[in-house]
Amino acid sequence: MNLLLATRNKKKLIELRRVMEAAALSIDLLGLDDVDSYPEAPETGLTFEDNALLKAREAVQYTGLPSIADDSGLAVDALNGMPGVFSARWSGLPGGAPDRDGANLRLVLAQVGDVPDEHLGAAFVCAAALVYPDGREQVFRGEMRGHLIRAPRGDGGFGYDPIFVADGYTKTTAELTPEEKDAISHRGKAFRALATAL
Repeated sequence: MNLLLATRNKKKLIELRRVMEAAALSIDLLGLDDVDSYPEAPETGLTFEDNALLKAREAVQYTGLPSIADDSGLAVDALNGMPGVFSARWSGLPGGAPDRDGANLRLVLAQVGDVPDEHLGAAFVCAAALVYPDGREQVFRGEMRGHLIRAPRGDGGFGYDPIFVADGYTKTTAELTPEEKDAISHRGKAFRALATAL
């Protein structure tokens, strides 16, 4: 069965492929670079679930393939859950801009600069939507609680991984191996639930 992950993010595609392999699913997972391009609507939802469904529905509409889309981000307690659904564009830089991840990360660190360490709680949140051409839809949510640190550490992962330490760990998620991160991550949890549903 062909299944489309509606993303151009190679790291997300690799991550979901690892989850599918671990679940022993014989699925050909495609990304947006593997199908004819179509006009992608902006993420206008106010929740992770809204944005995931918007992208998955759009992928089904244009490709006719069962499609998965996720929306994920960092929710910082001291920032009232922000950057949240705006995590990827928090700094205001457009997609594809050089060092956009770095700019987002630096802005969050600056915004919590005066917040005491004990109040730097945060969570990575992911909503993964599965939409079929016949209209069936399911959404799966995963969350990884932890806290922010003051300076980036690690070369793995992407986005805010270098400043996030999951509960029970001392390493940032950028310092974990891909397998260690998959086992506890918000996306890993949501994708594993989705794989079970498949």
